[in-house]
Amino acid sequence: MHNGTQNCAYTALQSGDMVMRNFLLLALFFIPATGMAEEQGITGLTAHDIVDNRTTLNLSERMKHRLLSNMREQLVATRTIIGLLAQDNFARASNTTRTKLGKNEELKKIYDSANNEELNKMGMAAMTSAEDLAKTMETNDMKKSLQALRKTMGYCVQCHKKFRQ
Repeated sequence: MHNGTQNCAYTALQSGDMVMRNFLLLALFFIPATGMAEEQGITGLTAHDIVDNRTTLNLSERMKHRLLSNMREQLVATRTIIGLLAQDNFARASNTTRTKLGKNEELKKIYDSANNEELNKMGMAAMTSAEDLAKTMETNDMKKSLQALRKTMGYCVQCHKKFRQ
């Protein structure tokens, strides 16, 4: 009889362990989600946002590829520019800014193909800002150069916050 009571108690303990384990698993599942709900990326979306409400550009696959490829190149160029500034190499930073971020016909064609006036204005403003950045770097003034770089990158942030592809 003693053995039967032990088995019954053991079964109850197992059942209680199962409930506790399920509770802990459920709690662990929700803890990261609640923390993520407060975090926002550059798009302003939270973990609870299911729908991306940014404007779709509706580019052809070819133009989409060209745009994304160009954006990646600009990201690499920005990293290079920061590295050049860190080395006090203002002349090369200015040249890289002008050739990689400044006005270029490739991007203008992409903006035009999107048939979106706001994208076109933002894109042209970003390229103009990059030209201003290149001129600022020619002064060899680190503080002013970093402020101008921040301004230029602000256009990138605005555009990525507004549009998606």
